[in-house]
Amino acid sequence: MRFFTFHLMPYNKLPDDFEEKYDTAWTTVPNSLYDPVYGHELYNRFLDELIYAEEIGFDGVCINEYHQSVYGHLPSPNLMGSILARQTKRVKIAIIGNALPFYDPPTRVAEEFAMIDVISGGRLIAGMHLGGGPEYDSFSMNPTYARNKFQEALDLTVRAWTEAGPFEHYGEHWKLRHVNPWPTPYQKPHPPIWISGEDSKETTELAAKRRYSYLGSPYFHKSFLKKNLDMFRKACKKNGYTAHEEQTGWLVPIYVAETDEQAWAEYEKHLFYFIRKLLKGLMVFPPGYSSPKSIARIGIALKQFLGNIITREEIEEGGYAMVGSPETVREKMKDYVQDFGVGNVLGLFQIGTLPADLTKKNMTLFAEQVLPYLRKELGEPATDEEISNALAVN
Repeated sequence: MRFFTFHLMPYNKLPDDFEEKYDTAWTTVPNSLYDPVYGHELYNRFLDELIYAEEIGFDGVCINEYHQSVYGHLPSPNLMGSILARQTKRVKIAIIGNALPFYDPPTRVAEEFAMIDVISGGRLIAGMHLGGGPEYDSFSMNPTYARNKFQEALDLTVRAWTEAGPFEHYGEHWKLRHVNPWPTPYQKPHPPIWISGEDSKETTELAAKRRYSYLGSPYFHKSFLKKNLDMFRKACKKNGYTAHEEQTGWLVPIYVAETDEQAWAEYEKHLFYFIRKLLKGLMVFPPGYSSPKSIARIGIALKQFLGNIITREEIEEGGYAMVGSPETVREKMKDYVQDFGVGNVLGLFQIGTLPADLTKKNMTLFAEQVLPYLRKELGEPATDEEISNALAVN
């Protein structure tokens, strides 16, 4: 069982009337609202929080890629990953991930990920994803090409890591006469690959077929997440093996305080800032992005998306966030992890406007009073070699 600190790096200095004046926190939200002086403070604070995660015993840190958004002002997670590679010594650095269809050529991903892997001494987890609706909107890319481009870019990236160069690549979307990246990854044959999905059947089947790790979309009702993880495990079975627990992950907001009452008193307004302002106007699935069957299935689940939740009771019932005393959070998380059957927990310990002092207290209480219990009950993390061997022999 592995525990990661995931950071969205949100921009959280929005006007009080943001919800009334603006339709969305994505793509078209005016960048005149951005204050780079405050951004300087935020970026450095958020990096400190990720570095602190190593000091207090987390197994890894996670960052992701977002464009033209206040939800996460993190257009280049690889820049942050390279800083973390230099400033940490032990934790895994999970970049989950790069939106492959938008990199032209995608060998740029192979190069930058290899750099981070070499700088960190082999601690990179290489996440790949299709990109979401905001990215296709921001870059005016036809979403009907998403999967085809992703497949070709993924194949080319892995080939660039594992095949001696130079070689030629003549695909449908990219034609490269000399593929010969320098450097090559520290980890051989290549860093672990995580596919962060948008919960379509197509993505789970791809991850299962290639024996990669799979992360379902966060912020949905617990029943939908469970179905997605079961769908992934079923796809692994169809490919002739049993999914390793640490081949799956659960991303969830977490807040721990001294008592249940204090936890909600300190956390609730920051969580609802996130729900009402930072998730506002999110369009995850552009037309033509997934099969009609997947869109129909996900469309039903969107009725219980976190952005549509309005009460604390709904949050607790749906498992959208783990909030409470150390005793409450560890019992809840133990039950959820066992029910989901996941081997990676990606905890959001900062959300919305949650300030630095409460974020640090939250992380510290979790590390000191929740993490040891969960490790004892759920098991120590498997080594990279154990995971690799398990997938190879199943």
